[in-house]
Amino acid sequence: MALFPSFSGLSSNNSSTGDRADLEWLSNQSFSTEDALKTHQRSTERVKLEAEEPASPREQKRKEREDSHGRSKKKKKDKKKKHKKKSRDNSESSGSESDTVYPSDLLKKENADREEAQVRVSETFMWLDDLQTPTDSPFCIDRRADRANWEYKSLYRGDIARYKRKGASCLGLNAKTQAVNWNDGGPEKKRVDKKPERYFCPSTRQLLRSDSQPALPILSKGNAVSSDSYIKLSACTEEQGSSTQAPVSWVNPLGIYDHGTSLWLEGKGKPEVKGDQQDVEAEGSSSSKSSTFLSARVEEFNRKLRENPSDIKLWLDFVHFQDEMAFGSGSFFAASDSDDGDMKKMSFRAVLEKKLSIVDKAVESNPANVDLKLEKLRLCKELWEPATLQKEWKKLVFIHPNSAPLWRKYLLFTQSHFSTFSVSKVNSVFGKCLSTLSAVQDGSMVSHPPLPGTQEDLLDIFLQQCHFLRQAGHTEKAVCLFQALLDFTFFKPESVKNLLTRQQVDFFEPFWDSGEPRIGERGARGWKAWMLQQEKGGWVIPPEPDDDDEEEQDDSEIKDKTWPKWKIWLDVEASREANHWLPWRPDKTKGQSEEDCEDPDRQVLFDDIGPSMIRVDRPDLQLQLILSFLQFLGLPGPSGRFSLSSSNILLDDLTFLEEGPDTERPLTFYDLPIAVTCAVGHMTFLNDCRRQAGLCKAGEEFLQNVLQQTLPLVSTKDQAAITLCWLQYEKLKVLRCLRSGNKRRLKAQGKRSKRLAKRLLKEPDNRGSLALWREYAHLEWLLGNLEEARKVFDTALGMGVTRGLNDPVLCNLCFLYAQLEVEQATNNGTVPTSKAVYILTKLAEGAAYTPFVDQISPVTILKARKTYEQTLLSCLPEQSTGAPKKLHRMSSLVGCFGLFQYLTMGIDAADAVYNQAIQKLISSNLSSEVTDGSLRRPKAFPDWEFVAVQHVALLRHHANTNVFPLSRLRLALTDALSLLPSSASLWQLYLQTENRYHSAGRARRFFHSAIKKTDSVVPYLFAITAERRLKQMLDSVQRSRLPGEALPALPNNGLCNRIRCLFENATATEHGAHCPLLWRMYLNFMVCDGNLERGSGIFYKALQAVPWVKGLYMDAVQLFPERVQEFLDLMTEKELRLRVPMEEVDILLED
Repeated sequence: MALFPSFSGLSSNNSSTGDRADLEWLSNQSFSTEDALKTHQRSTERVKLEAEEPASPREQKRKEREDSHGRSKKKKKDKKKKHKKKSRDNSESSGSESDTVYPSDLLKKENADREEAQVRVSETFMWLDDLQTPTDSPFCIDRRADRANWEYKSLYRGDIARYKRKGASCLGLNAKTQAVNWNDGGPEKKRVDKKPERYFCPSTRQLLRSDSQPALPILSKGNAVSSDSYIKLSACTEEQGSSTQAPVSWVNPLGIYDHGTSLWLEGKGKPEVKGDQQDVEAEGSSSSKSSTFLSARVEEFNRKLRENPSDIKLWLDFVHFQDEMAFGSGSFFAASDSDDGDMKKMSFRAVLEKKLSIVDKAVESNPANVDLKLEKLRLCKELWEPATLQKEWKKLVFIHPNSAPLWRKYLLFTQSHFSTFSVSKVNSVFGKCLSTLSAVQDGSMVSHPPLPGTQEDLLDIFLQQCHFLRQAGHTEKAVCLFQALLDFTFFKPESVKNLLTRQQVDFFEPFWDSGEPRIGERGARGWKAWMLQQEKGGWVIPPEPDDDDEEEQDDSEIKDKTWPKWKIWLDVEASREANHWLPWRPDKTKGQSEEDCEDPDRQVLFDDIGPSMIRVDRPDLQLQLILSFLQFLGLPGPSGRFSLSSSNILLDDLTFLEEGPDTERPLTFYDLPIAVTCAVGHMTFLNDCRRQAGLCKAGEEFLQNVLQQTLPLVSTKDQAAITLCWLQYEKLKVLRCLRSGNKRRLKAQGKRSKRLAKRLLKEPDNRGSLALWREYAHLEWLLGNLEEARKVFDTALGMGVTRGLNDPVLCNLCFLYAQLEVEQATNNGTVPTSKAVYILTKLAEGAAYTPFVDQISPVTILKARKTYEQTLLSCLPEQSTGAPKKLHRMSSLVGCFGLFQYLTMGIDAADAVYNQAIQKLISSNLSSEVTDGSLRRPKAFPDWEFVAVQHVALLRHHANTNVFPLSRLRLALTDALSLLPSSASLWQLYLQTENRYHSAGRARRFFHSAIKKTDSVVPYLFAITAERRLKQMLDSVQRSRLPGEALPALPNNGLCNRIRCLFENATATEHGAHCPLLWRMYLNFMVCDGNLERGSGIFYKALQAVPWVKGLYMDAVQLFPERVQEFLDLMTEKELRLRVPMEEVDILLED
């Protein structure tokens, strides 16, 4: 039978044997025409039936059949997906049925349908008992064929080679006319429409971070486009350079390794390529183009650390670089969505663990380094439990007991760790630290020798403990610490001086518990006199009772019973804080005992102060101890004693931000140093308006006793310094009375201050002290007694003017006298030349002084100028030695010469003098002393600040009285602040200058640049103050709403957010996180702005950083009065000083 029906007749008619042999391949003996026609007829009938039957009944039958088999919901969904694919295949096949249908295709389709009918039941998973009809194949058959089973001889997927093709091109094909389809014939995956990527998407930011790639391939010069139909491959670079064999060495004996591999085997990195060679390699290598900046930095760190693993600074920089790599502008986590808190938390923990692994590797390379261990503990603060962290800290200070910086870090940790904080625990840690360092200093701890500067560190830590107790409210303990150390230092018996510190403390305890009067108390004789009395025996003469000592107190401490209870508590607590800060002692003359004390916390036991006793043997440190105690009591003094981190912790006085330069005294406002710490008795809530001009009555008496008892203990030179501090305190009280505007109080205070100054000047040692004469004359001038003040100035000049420019004290006296005359002439509206010029001229001459009578001759002025120039030039080269005396002389000399040039030649000449001095005086010493590794301020910082402030004050005074470009004043301010960014006086001048002209943008840029250059919190505080003043001004203007009033500045939106960002950035720094004033200002701002809920969160966040500050709790009581009991309970739990419990307030209200 023929294979094709149309060929059957031809095959039968043709009988030729030759032709039959040629066409025999067309005949098929097994083919039956009848069977083919029947098959074709059945197929066409079935197609017609399917076309006539609607699609929906078929789907319902299918669903019913699936439901009858009890499929789950998940399998239904899968079946629907399979049904959709089948329907799509059916639709495609139905679309192709319009073409020619071949019998062979119909036969194949009929066989497939028959097979499908046979195994339709077996396509689904079911139990054998559920089969309705028996079947020959009760198995589930997977209809999807696996080609790998045909192509490979194994069913294990690991033996099958899998690869992904990159690109759709093929070598040797013409791209225009030929192509290869590489797609699989399997089912197509569902196409997912991607959203267009924005600039902030992670992939886009990764692309922006990477090096730029050319959009089109760049052809090298001289190469033409080839017209070949295939791509020519150039020879490999390695093959071309194979002729040059690598040098043979011990790591490359066969010469088969390249240069980079040989260096790696030797443990070295590739040398850095500099100059033109680096540029050529950067242009030629494609790898350098694809590498990112961050990965290059990581490679650089790894290479340097591999070459020099002992570089501690490099290890720490690498640890800090992980933040930039993870959260920087081009990092992955920064590119992710910022709202995803879980992702941020996970990324932060991942970065912490990565940092910890780096630090662990660094500690392995440098096991004796303390800085790396401190960094590890800082990182583990977020990962470890508090008990584990505390244990590791104790272990570290046990290993390094002689390291004072380590002890400072440990003390800061115990102070600021809220979960384990309590005042008694921290106080005991202070005692442990001081006793351990004292043992190291004595030599009793043989295992660890004392490090350089241990004595200074001991005094610093002791002062830090006293201020910690003051900030926690335990002022009685702080005062007792000072009393005990002064007795322990200056009244030590000769018999115990050669003993160890611990043994001396054992002998000191009986004196402390004996009830003998101490320093500051009436009738105090000291430890030495008491010890001699005990050795000799005999009667002790008791002190005479003083009837005036009884302080009359009001029966009722409550001013107004109609106030709310929280306000009454605040008022009584602040009142007792100001009046009851002295420790209570039983008066034996009145028959008192320890049981008579109403407040047991006012009594201080020896166990609280004994471990903190240290030896202070050097005279300069002894003077510093006395001055620190006087400053603790409220006397003005230099604030440069403490280290940078300690000074930030002690910042708690808001007045240095609010009180700016006095407009009536533009040149002499800086005569007194600015206090940044609250005096004892004044640590209350932030906006307390009851700022007294001194201490309470008992406090003033205590202060005078301290001064009178300590003056005989020091040398004559140190006595002059203490007496000068005493007179400056009296002048400060007069200034505060002047600012308050209370004339009655000013008159009374003036009489007391003048009486004290005259009494001090009558003493034989003080009669020739020009510094005391200067303070007394200035005091008379402030009280308005100008003629009396001039007489005092002339008397002082008559005594010491012959010393000339070589005496810095005389230069200061003449400088102040000339400044006061200039200010007075400006206030009167006259030209300030004759009197001030005469004073400065007589200083330069060095001749006998006579009061001013007539004009000065020009020849005298020229001689004086020549003398100033020669003296200044002779002093400038000597400043490289950095002698403090010469530096102090230099600062006063520059002030006199600058003012002299201003009065005789003009502002340009004075500006040139100051610029020359600042360039040679400040910059050279600043670079040599600040960067020497010690975190303390340089000793010459007050003198540098004096020169810079007087320069700016003179320019500002001239700008207020004459036509003067503001740019020069700004330039002087910015240059000075760039060198001295922690100077509060310079920042006050800067704020006054910028706020006057409403240039907020310029000030913000400068604050931003200044903050980056220093670790001090002072620039942050003044930046916040500037923004708050701008906000207050705009709020006042918007509240007025007067139509005819001109706005001084346009409304500035977003000031609240800007201020909040400044607070957040400041508290996120290492030094700002533990600044009490910063947190209290932040809390006050948030609540006053109306964000009570966020303010409450700031309070609890502040507790994690500064939990020892009592003023923070008092601010919270004032801002959240409904939660006063919660805050008082928290103070009691943390053992802060609570003078008035709420139960006592209830008793006072009942009385």
